[in-house]
Amino acid sequence: MPGPVPNRESDLARPRERKGGDVQPVTKGVMRGVEIPTGDPDWHPIACRLWDSLKTSGQADFYQNSDWAFAYSLCEDLSVYKKSGKRSGQMLQTIYSAFERLLVAEGDRRRVRIELHEPEPEEQSAAVLAIADYKRDLGLD
Repeated sequence: MPGPVPNRESDLARPRERKGGDVQPVTKGVMRGVEIPTGDPDWHPIACRLWDSLKTSGQADFYQNSDWAFAYSLCEDLSVYKKSGKRSGQMLQTIYSAFERLLVAEGDRRRVRIELHEPEPEEQSAAVLAIADYKRDLGLD
């Protein structure tokens, strides 16, 4: 998607829908079970690092098997490119552009309105805290 990177939702004074632009309807489907393939240990170190980072990054929550197959293919292509003696800036740009489709960079995710946030700290429920206080008062702690 061309153009500047949109602001995060939290940076907006009001929701995007009220800014007068047409809101694109969302077509929904069912997510399937996913199996992440094992990366090739013979890949170039940069391709291995990128593959490992994809598995632990937040956008992977949205990946399906076809996304992982595409990512595997791109890491294979990147590895071949990095290991080859003959380099082409156009080939590297083509490979990197393909990674945009997988929403690898934050700017790519924000263009399609996907924002990753820090997980909320897990807090114990009031009931669990009350039981702990009660046990402490009874001397059972």
